[in-house]
Amino acid sequence: MKPASLAFLAAAGLVLAACGPSGPAPALKAAAPLSTATVELREVDLTTSAEAVVEAVRQSTVSAQVSGRIVDIRFDVGDRVEKGAVILRIDERAASQAVAASEAQVREAEANLVNARASYERARQLLAQKFVSQAAVDKAEADFKAAESRMKATLAGAGAAATEKSFTTIVAPYSGVVSARHVQLGEMAAPGKPLFTGFDPTGLRVVATVPSAQVPAIQSGAKARIEVPSLGRWVEVKSITVVPSADPRTHTTQVRLDLPADAKGLLPGVFARAYFVTGRAPRLMVPREAVLRRSEVTAVYVVDAQGQARLRQVRLGTASDEKTVEVLAGLKAGERVALEPVKAGMAPAAAN
Repeated sequence: MKPASLAFLAAAGLVLAACGPSGPAPALKAAAPLSTATVELREVDLTTSAEAVVEAVRQSTVSAQVSGRIVDIRFDVGDRVEKGAVILRIDERAASQAVAASEAQVREAEANLVNARASYERARQLLAQKFVSQAAVDKAEADFKAAESRMKATLAGAGAAATEKSFTTIVAPYSGVVSARHVQLGEMAAPGKPLFTGFDPTGLRVVATVPSAQVPAIQSGAKARIEVPSLGRWVEVKSITVVPSADPRTHTTQVRLDLPADAKGLLPGVFARAYFVTGRAPRLMVPREAVLRRSEVTAVYVVDAQGQARLRQVRLGTASDEKTVEVLAGLKAGERVALEPVKAGMAPAAAN
């Protein structure tokens, strides 16, 4: 036997030895069957949709009430702030001097009032002894009442100065989150200048703009749901409030939909879509995950009795929820559709 033949036989023996006593490696397992769902004809809520935006029920901008240089900023965008917490301080030296001056004026007014009261009492005693005239007593009484009035005015001025000084410390009006900071350390604050903007994340609502002609149907249904496409979430609405006015140019009305307190992850300004329930009717429904969109084509893979998946174009309707969507054409009740259209399209038995 030739050496080349011997080498070939030796290599073959090594391969057989590697396979072991159980023989050659087993073939690949057959592909798992496709997960399917049945197209159902069931009664669903009829809805009308409208574009909307999330906003905070409590959202405000804190502005300065006095002039002065900003000397302390304690929070920034995104920080959580508790009610009553100090968020910013303005230089209070000028306000402190005003308070000191008003306190000195109060002490002066107190001394004048004590003196005027004593003079009035002496005048009354001297009148009783016939040492002074009634005119002198009247003048003493007028001086006493004037001193009382000056004392009240001085106290009011002192209170105003103390209040003015308190405006140099800016506190949070409610617990919330800082959404914008409008000033920097060292800037000058002036009355009316915005300092911080914040909102309360525990109270959110969605504001939708709907045609005024749809308002009666929305009010009669009194039920709605919110879809947040960016989060892939659906949220139940707690209450619906129709704003009692309409835009005369667009003939639309705003509808406010209050969200529950446990609606996490939503922020003011996020786009949403409101679905208002206007009635109920039977509709052909298919799972959302079974729908395949290729460019302008909307289709599903229909699985027959032999397990073969065939692509079929469908037309969708407006009725939908977080799990199913309405089919207007292309399917009939009882047919099975693949829940994993991408996997169904890659299956050997699939027909496109």
